[in-house]
Amino acid sequence: MANVLFTNARILDGSGAQPYAGEVLIQGNRISRIGRGARALPVSGVTVIDAAGATLMPGMCEAHTHFGWTNSKTLDAIQKMPHEEHTLWAAQVAKQYLDFGWTSCVGAATPKPRLDCVIRNAIDSGQIPGPRYIAASQEITVTGSLGDDLLPHLPFPEMSFGCIVNGADEMRKAVRMFLKYGVDQIKLNLSGDNLVPGADARTSWMSDEEVAVAAHETKVRGKRLACHARSSESVKQAMRHGFEVVYHASFTDEEALDMLEAQKDKVFVAPGLSVILRLLYEGEVVGIDNKMAKSMGYELELEAAVKSMKAMLKRGIRVLPGGDYGFAWAPHGENAKDLEYFVKYLGMTPMETIVSATRWGGQIMMRGNELGEIKEGYLADLLLVDGDPLSNIAVLQNRDKLLAIMKDGVFAKEPEIRSQRSRWSQTAA
Repeated sequence: MANVLFTNARILDGSGAQPYAGEVLIQGNRISRIGRGARALPVSGVTVIDAAGATLMPGMCEAHTHFGWTNSKTLDAIQKMPHEEHTLWAAQVAKQYLDFGWTSCVGAATPKPRLDCVIRNAIDSGQIPGPRYIAASQEITVTGSLGDDLLPHLPFPEMSFGCIVNGADEMRKAVRMFLKYGVDQIKLNLSGDNLVPGADARTSWMSDEEVAVAAHETKVRGKRLACHARSSESVKQAMRHGFEVVYHASFTDEEALDMLEAQKDKVFVAPGLSVILRLLYEGEVVGIDNKMAKSMGYELELEAAVKSMKAMLKRGIRVLPGGDYGFAWAPHGENAKDLEYFVKYLGMTPMETIVSATRWGGQIMMRGNELGEIKEGYLADLLLVDGDPLSNIAVLQNRDKLLAIMKDGVFAKEPEIRSQRSRWSQTAA
């Protein structure tokens, strides 16, 4: 881990402040000093990176990550990959996220009970490259809801990508199992989903008794609760039981919005717009045309989700990018499209979108006092971007435009020497 000085950078610090020209000194894994203007900081004993006017910004956080999703066409296909191949797949996906500038990721569920923990531990120990990672449980569900893929003639729990429970005792056993394995976050499927016949997005499935048991077991061990909650009632249920991460929240009434607002300093929402949008307009890849997607309720859900997210943003509720990527119609690697969707559909400015992916990203990673901003003393997770995300948010979708990627003070991608730039790097004496 070398000391690095970025010079001649356009610094977009993640706080919401306007960019400024300056320098950033990295010592070890932290941002040591920030200078405004040219040559404000000493260069002795450091590796100098001449940004040549490129944008230096914090690394981004993907708030709704499934390393174990296999870019498959169906939900049940996810679980069919054998354990060994699945582990290798998830390791490759983790590296892919880092390569696209996602230096932090929040696990939103894993298809195999220990898969997320194994990948997190391998990243933390340096065995494999990947983002900072919060490891999740499987999606805990109930019979008939999202995650129950069992067939009548093949009633084997291992065949389902969700962990199926019924009643408080089974819930307690499942949560304790995942906590034993070392997860950071317990995930419950409180609502249905339009992909599930007979359990659409507006339905709610878990009893308060089941949810209360999960909440107690999780909180008593200091871990965090997350949920799949598309229906209004499931969102309210999540708020009653102290969930901190809500995925989707497409359908919300005034009571649900009031409850979210009352806990806005604790709760995060990741809507996963990509799953809806891509199935609605690009679903032909899995045999779902626009007419079929509308019949499945996706046009209605998109309208409701956009309305809900706009209302949340007005109320100061943190809405973060996290698109549920890892399906054939929304494959891994295209996650930065979420940022464009936030601008196009939610009316967020590019600056607000950057803040949601960086500053709020540090907060959802439970490290808001040291991650997600370019600030002295903060962890050195940084992107050097050839372009201006504030004028073109889509530039962050182009891997080639990410000139350098740094995580924890170490380059995951080093800047290349380019003839059109005066100087990329040199070691100062």
